[in-house]
Amino acid sequence: MRDTLSHQVAVARPLSADPAGQAIRRAMRIRRRRAAAGLALAVTATVLISTGMAQLGDDPSRQGPPTVVIGDPALSPRPIPTATIAPAPAQGTSVDLLVDSTLVSSTGGRLELPGVGPAERAFRLPDNAGWLVVGVQTTAGRSLWVAHQDGLVQVLLAGAGPIVVAPDRRQIAWRDGSDIVVAGVINAQLIGPVRTPAPAGAVPVQFVRDSVLVRLDPTRAGHALWRPGAGQLGIGTDRKTLNVYGTLPDGKLIGQVAAGDPRETCLAVLEPKQDLKPVRTGCGPDLSPDGAGGISADGRWLLVNGRVGKAERALLIDLHRLGADLTALPAGLPLTGAVAWTTDSDATYVDRAGELVRVDVDQVRAGRPAEPAPVTGVRPRDRLVVVTGS
Repeated sequence: MRDTLSHQVAVARPLSADPAGQAIRRAMRIRRRRAAAGLALAVTATVLISTGMAQLGDDPSRQGPPTVVIGDPALSPRPIPTATIAPAPAQGTSVDLLVDSTLVSSTGGRLELPGVGPAERAFRLPDNAGWLVVGVQTTAGRSLWVAHQDGLVQVLLAGAGPIVVAPDRRQIAWRDGSDIVVAGVINAQLIGPVRTPAPAGAVPVQFVRDSVLVRLDPTRAGHALWRPGAGQLGIGTDRKTLNVYGTLPDGKLIGQVAAGDPRETCLAVLEPKQDLKPVRTGCGPDLSPDGAGGISADGRWLLVNGRVGKAERALLIDLHRLGADLTALPAGLPLTGAVAWTTDSDATYVDRAGELVRVDVDQVRAGRPAEPAPVTGVRPRDRLVVVTGS
């Protein structure tokens, strides 16, 4: 009996379930799927770009190189978070940043996004689903990436013209050869594309509710609104609008319009239902022609580039006082890229030197313009992009 019991104790019996082993095996399978998906995407993108066979729509009259549209490379489960997500000290900003190819949250967390090239704009997707990243202009056109919370990056567009993203981040528009195209963004794919012929040089500049605002000629004043599904783009009657900075809560727009003096421009409230007809105008501030600027969510403040004397500055303008006595306050160094209004009185942008600037409206009104603030872990040569919608 003693020998029998000793033998039973000495023999290790297999567990009916091995959670640790299952987890490891599952992780290895997921890693292999991720590697295979990435390789398949790279091969697909290379083949499509070289042969020009992936396009939205089949339009033989289309001119120029094709826009490559790439969807989800795999339907397998998303990879579990890996060591690419790392905690870091708080950076002291109220917005997320894209630092080269690394997303840095306002709390300091970092997420590497392999494959994302130099970026011009970045947007947080609804429902915390990830980010859309618009690449800079290159000789091959622009690219659009979608980055997931686990670090997986997919290419949605390659070789496109100028790309704009709707405020709700559920639609995009871009120039594609001789057309302008609009498509929805759902589950990391572009769906329901609608296209319209457009004049040479015309580019989408922003969404206005269900319509796309199109600049007809980058060298001249004049915009038109195109509502996808309601017909083709018409050139309209507007020949005065130089830039549009955003939409007010009532649906009207704030834009820069040409004045009687060719050297002078003014701000105007534009009525989109009447071909962007100015319904109220205010002149005085010396505005930059670059079109950089953004409106607070309540429609009260405009942060825009301009001049104070001979010095270029970002200007803060009270839109509630848009009229004959319109004035502008120097708010900081000139801005570039997007303006992220995190509250109705707090905005963040990247200046022309590539440094982060946080604007406090009350401080600017008290005569204290904003100064660039250092960001933890960011080197002088790093490229900063403010993530809007964060």
